[in-house]
Amino acid sequence: MEVIQEGGSSKAGQLEDDDEEEEEAQAEIVASVSTGASTARMRAARPAPLDVLDRVTINNTKETPRSTIKRVLQVSKQTDLKFSRENLMKVEEKLRSAFIVFYQKLRLLKSYSFLNVLAFSKVLKKYDKITSRDATKPYMKVVDSSYLGSSDEVVRLMERVEATFIKHFANANRTKGMNILRPKAKRERHRLTFSTGFTAGCVFSLIVALAAIIRTRNLLQEEGQKQYMNTMFPLYSFFGFIVLHMIMYAANIYYWRRYKVNYSFIFGFKQGTELGYRQVLLVGFSIGVFALLCVLANLDMEANPKTKDYKTFTELLPLFLLLAMFVVLILPFNFFYRSSRFFFLTCLFHCLAAPLYKVTLPDFFLGDQLTSQVQALRSIEFYICYYGWGDFRHRQNTCNKSSVYNTFLFIVAVIPYASRLLQCLRRLFEEKNPEQGWNGLKYFLTIVAVCLRTAYSIQKGQIAWRVLAAISSAAAAIFSTYWDFIHDWGLLNRTSKNRWLRDKLLIPQKKVYFIAMILNVLLRFAWIQTILDFNFSFMHRQTMVTVVASLEIIRRGIWNFFRLENEHLNNVGKYRAFKSVPLPFNYDEDEDKDD
Repeated sequence: MEVIQEGGSSKAGQLEDDDEEEEEAQAEIVASVSTGASTARMRAARPAPLDVLDRVTINNTKETPRSTIKRVLQVSKQTDLKFSRENLMKVEEKLRSAFIVFYQKLRLLKSYSFLNVLAFSKVLKKYDKITSRDATKPYMKVVDSSYLGSSDEVVRLMERVEATFIKHFANANRTKGMNILRPKAKRERHRLTFSTGFTAGCVFSLIVALAAIIRTRNLLQEEGQKQYMNTMFPLYSFFGFIVLHMIMYAANIYYWRRYKVNYSFIFGFKQGTELGYRQVLLVGFSIGVFALLCVLANLDMEANPKTKDYKTFTELLPLFLLLAMFVVLILPFNFFYRSSRFFFLTCLFHCLAAPLYKVTLPDFFLGDQLTSQVQALRSIEFYICYYGWGDFRHRQNTCNKSSVYNTFLFIVAVIPYASRLLQCLRRLFEEKNPEQGWNGLKYFLTIVAVCLRTAYSIQKGQIAWRVLAAISSAAAAIFSTYWDFIHDWGLLNRTSKNRWLRDKLLIPQKKVYFIAMILNVLLRFAWIQTILDFNFSFMHRQTMVTVVASLEIIRRGIWNFFRLENEHLNNVGKYRAFKSVPLPFNYDEDEDKDD
């Protein structure tokens, strides 16, 4: 295949000086990508260029808060041509994307033709071997001359796309243009594998060292153990939540690739920039190493308030690490996976600005991840309170006694669910799909349950709050579990050929699906601990809160795989496994039809 492509590239070099053919190719490509116009229309006589401009309007397809507000206020869209610098840059970017996607589709079509010829050849060779006949040559002549086996038209069109793209979008730099059109596949490097293994070993070693220090120095029995758990432990548990979520996401990527789930297409990652599971593990383990080093630096002093040996620098280590993570996340420089960081920040901003942006799968998928990180968001609130108003130099804080802090416990916990509720409402009004209304109801019930559980945790001992929290939490959990199985996973189908599952399964072991459903139910009802107040003598209350939050993160990681598996199968079944690129212009041909 590479030989064929290189041959096509050499031919493209001969066409670069042919302006007429380039203009015809450009017109054909734009028409075929945007509207799929018939060959007869492309061959039809075109009006003069000045007449064309009179019928061209700008295609405003980008959904922004401004366009959303204008739609609500019923303000007409600006579709007239305006040759400003900003408009021209947007037009160029859209055309560039259209050429790239169109070229990729041509390559797939060419590969499809090659595979068909190869399949015919192997079948005929097998036939000749069994029957002792020499039927390969005459049959292959027919196949090669047919449209199924011949890709000459595709090759010529690829050559014209290459010539046009190189001239207009790569400043006549052929190497640069072909690198954009044909990005190289990512290769796993030994350095990445070594770094991932090294950081994983460091995390394991630091955990062993931490356990040894705590046990040998008998820190859990010290007088200041309770004070340490109420102040420092919530600060460090935040990093534990992040690392655990990244480990689960890395496991998702590994199994998505193993079972051929096209996650990069579903999420809309730019080709060649999606992270592999080793890269995600490297980031997660790196955060874990720095967090454990900070913990050991804090434990280097005695956990005894009588000594008052609290140093300002070591007490500020968690805050320094949090700020460092934030700075790395927003750095605009091209290192440390900038494309993935900006993709995450864009989706996060869309979640927080819901419902002003058009809801896409990456946006609501990230919103679902945030609903499983409520305790991490509360840890950020504790950071602000502890370092802003607490006496961190002596590990003293009065956050739990503050009415403002308790009020924000409700607000912070509700933000992810409210964002998802607003996204569902926008999809309900746009798509007119009643399922989005029921999905929004699920998040509304969860908001009520979270608020009542938070109220009960603040007002300990009041039976009324306990009963209300239990009833609302049970209703939300039951409805959410049903939604997970039926809609997000597509399971529990009685009429399926795989009873109680779905017709198409990517995992051959059916028991995996039933185990996942059981785990989903058990982990989702982990909130029962917050209502029944299970107390273990060997476990502090903050530790129990962390364990429950970690179980929810694990449940979300399991949910992720089956949710995307179902999305992948729906895309394949409904022929949605291709990318649609909107072009910047619309052309009104009504006058042509009248003539």
